[in-house]
Amino acid sequence: MANIEEKVENLLKEKIENIGYDLYDVEYAKEGKNYFLRIYIDKPEGIDLNDCEKVNDAISDLLDEANYIKDQYFLEVSSPGIERILRKDKHLEQNKGKEIAIKLFKKDETGNKEYQGILKDFDDETITLEDNIKIERKSIAQIKTIYNWD
Repeated sequence: MANIEEKVENLLKEKIENIGYDLYDVEYAKEGKNYFLRIYIDKPEGIDLNDCEKVNDAISDLLDEANYIKDQYFLEVSSPGIERILRKDKHLEQNKGKEIAIKLFKKDETGNKEYQGILKDFDDETITLEDNIKIERKSIAQIKTIYNWD
């Protein structure tokens, strides 16, 4: 599925940027019996429903012409949200020094399945939080930003 995500991202990136948005991420997922292609867009002042509709209209024909996805799927265009999933190195780079939450696939050797802290650094193998807490990337199920609601 990652291959489809990369192809779609390469196909749509320039088009989305040309109409004034940042292509934050592309996700292709099967949920139950349905497939979903999710296009996450962003801009400094945030995303509203009209933005999603504008991008949807701009990319639908491109996706149909490219025909990368043979199965029937639902196209969703949305904001990455205020608490964002961090899937790519560029997302991690943008959030260095900020608070993140990490969920692991299973408990680690310390008995933890979740971590929260300031993202200090990362490389191909590990994510490093404050206090030199190192977490192997292959054991991470999800990383997301934490918004302070106070």
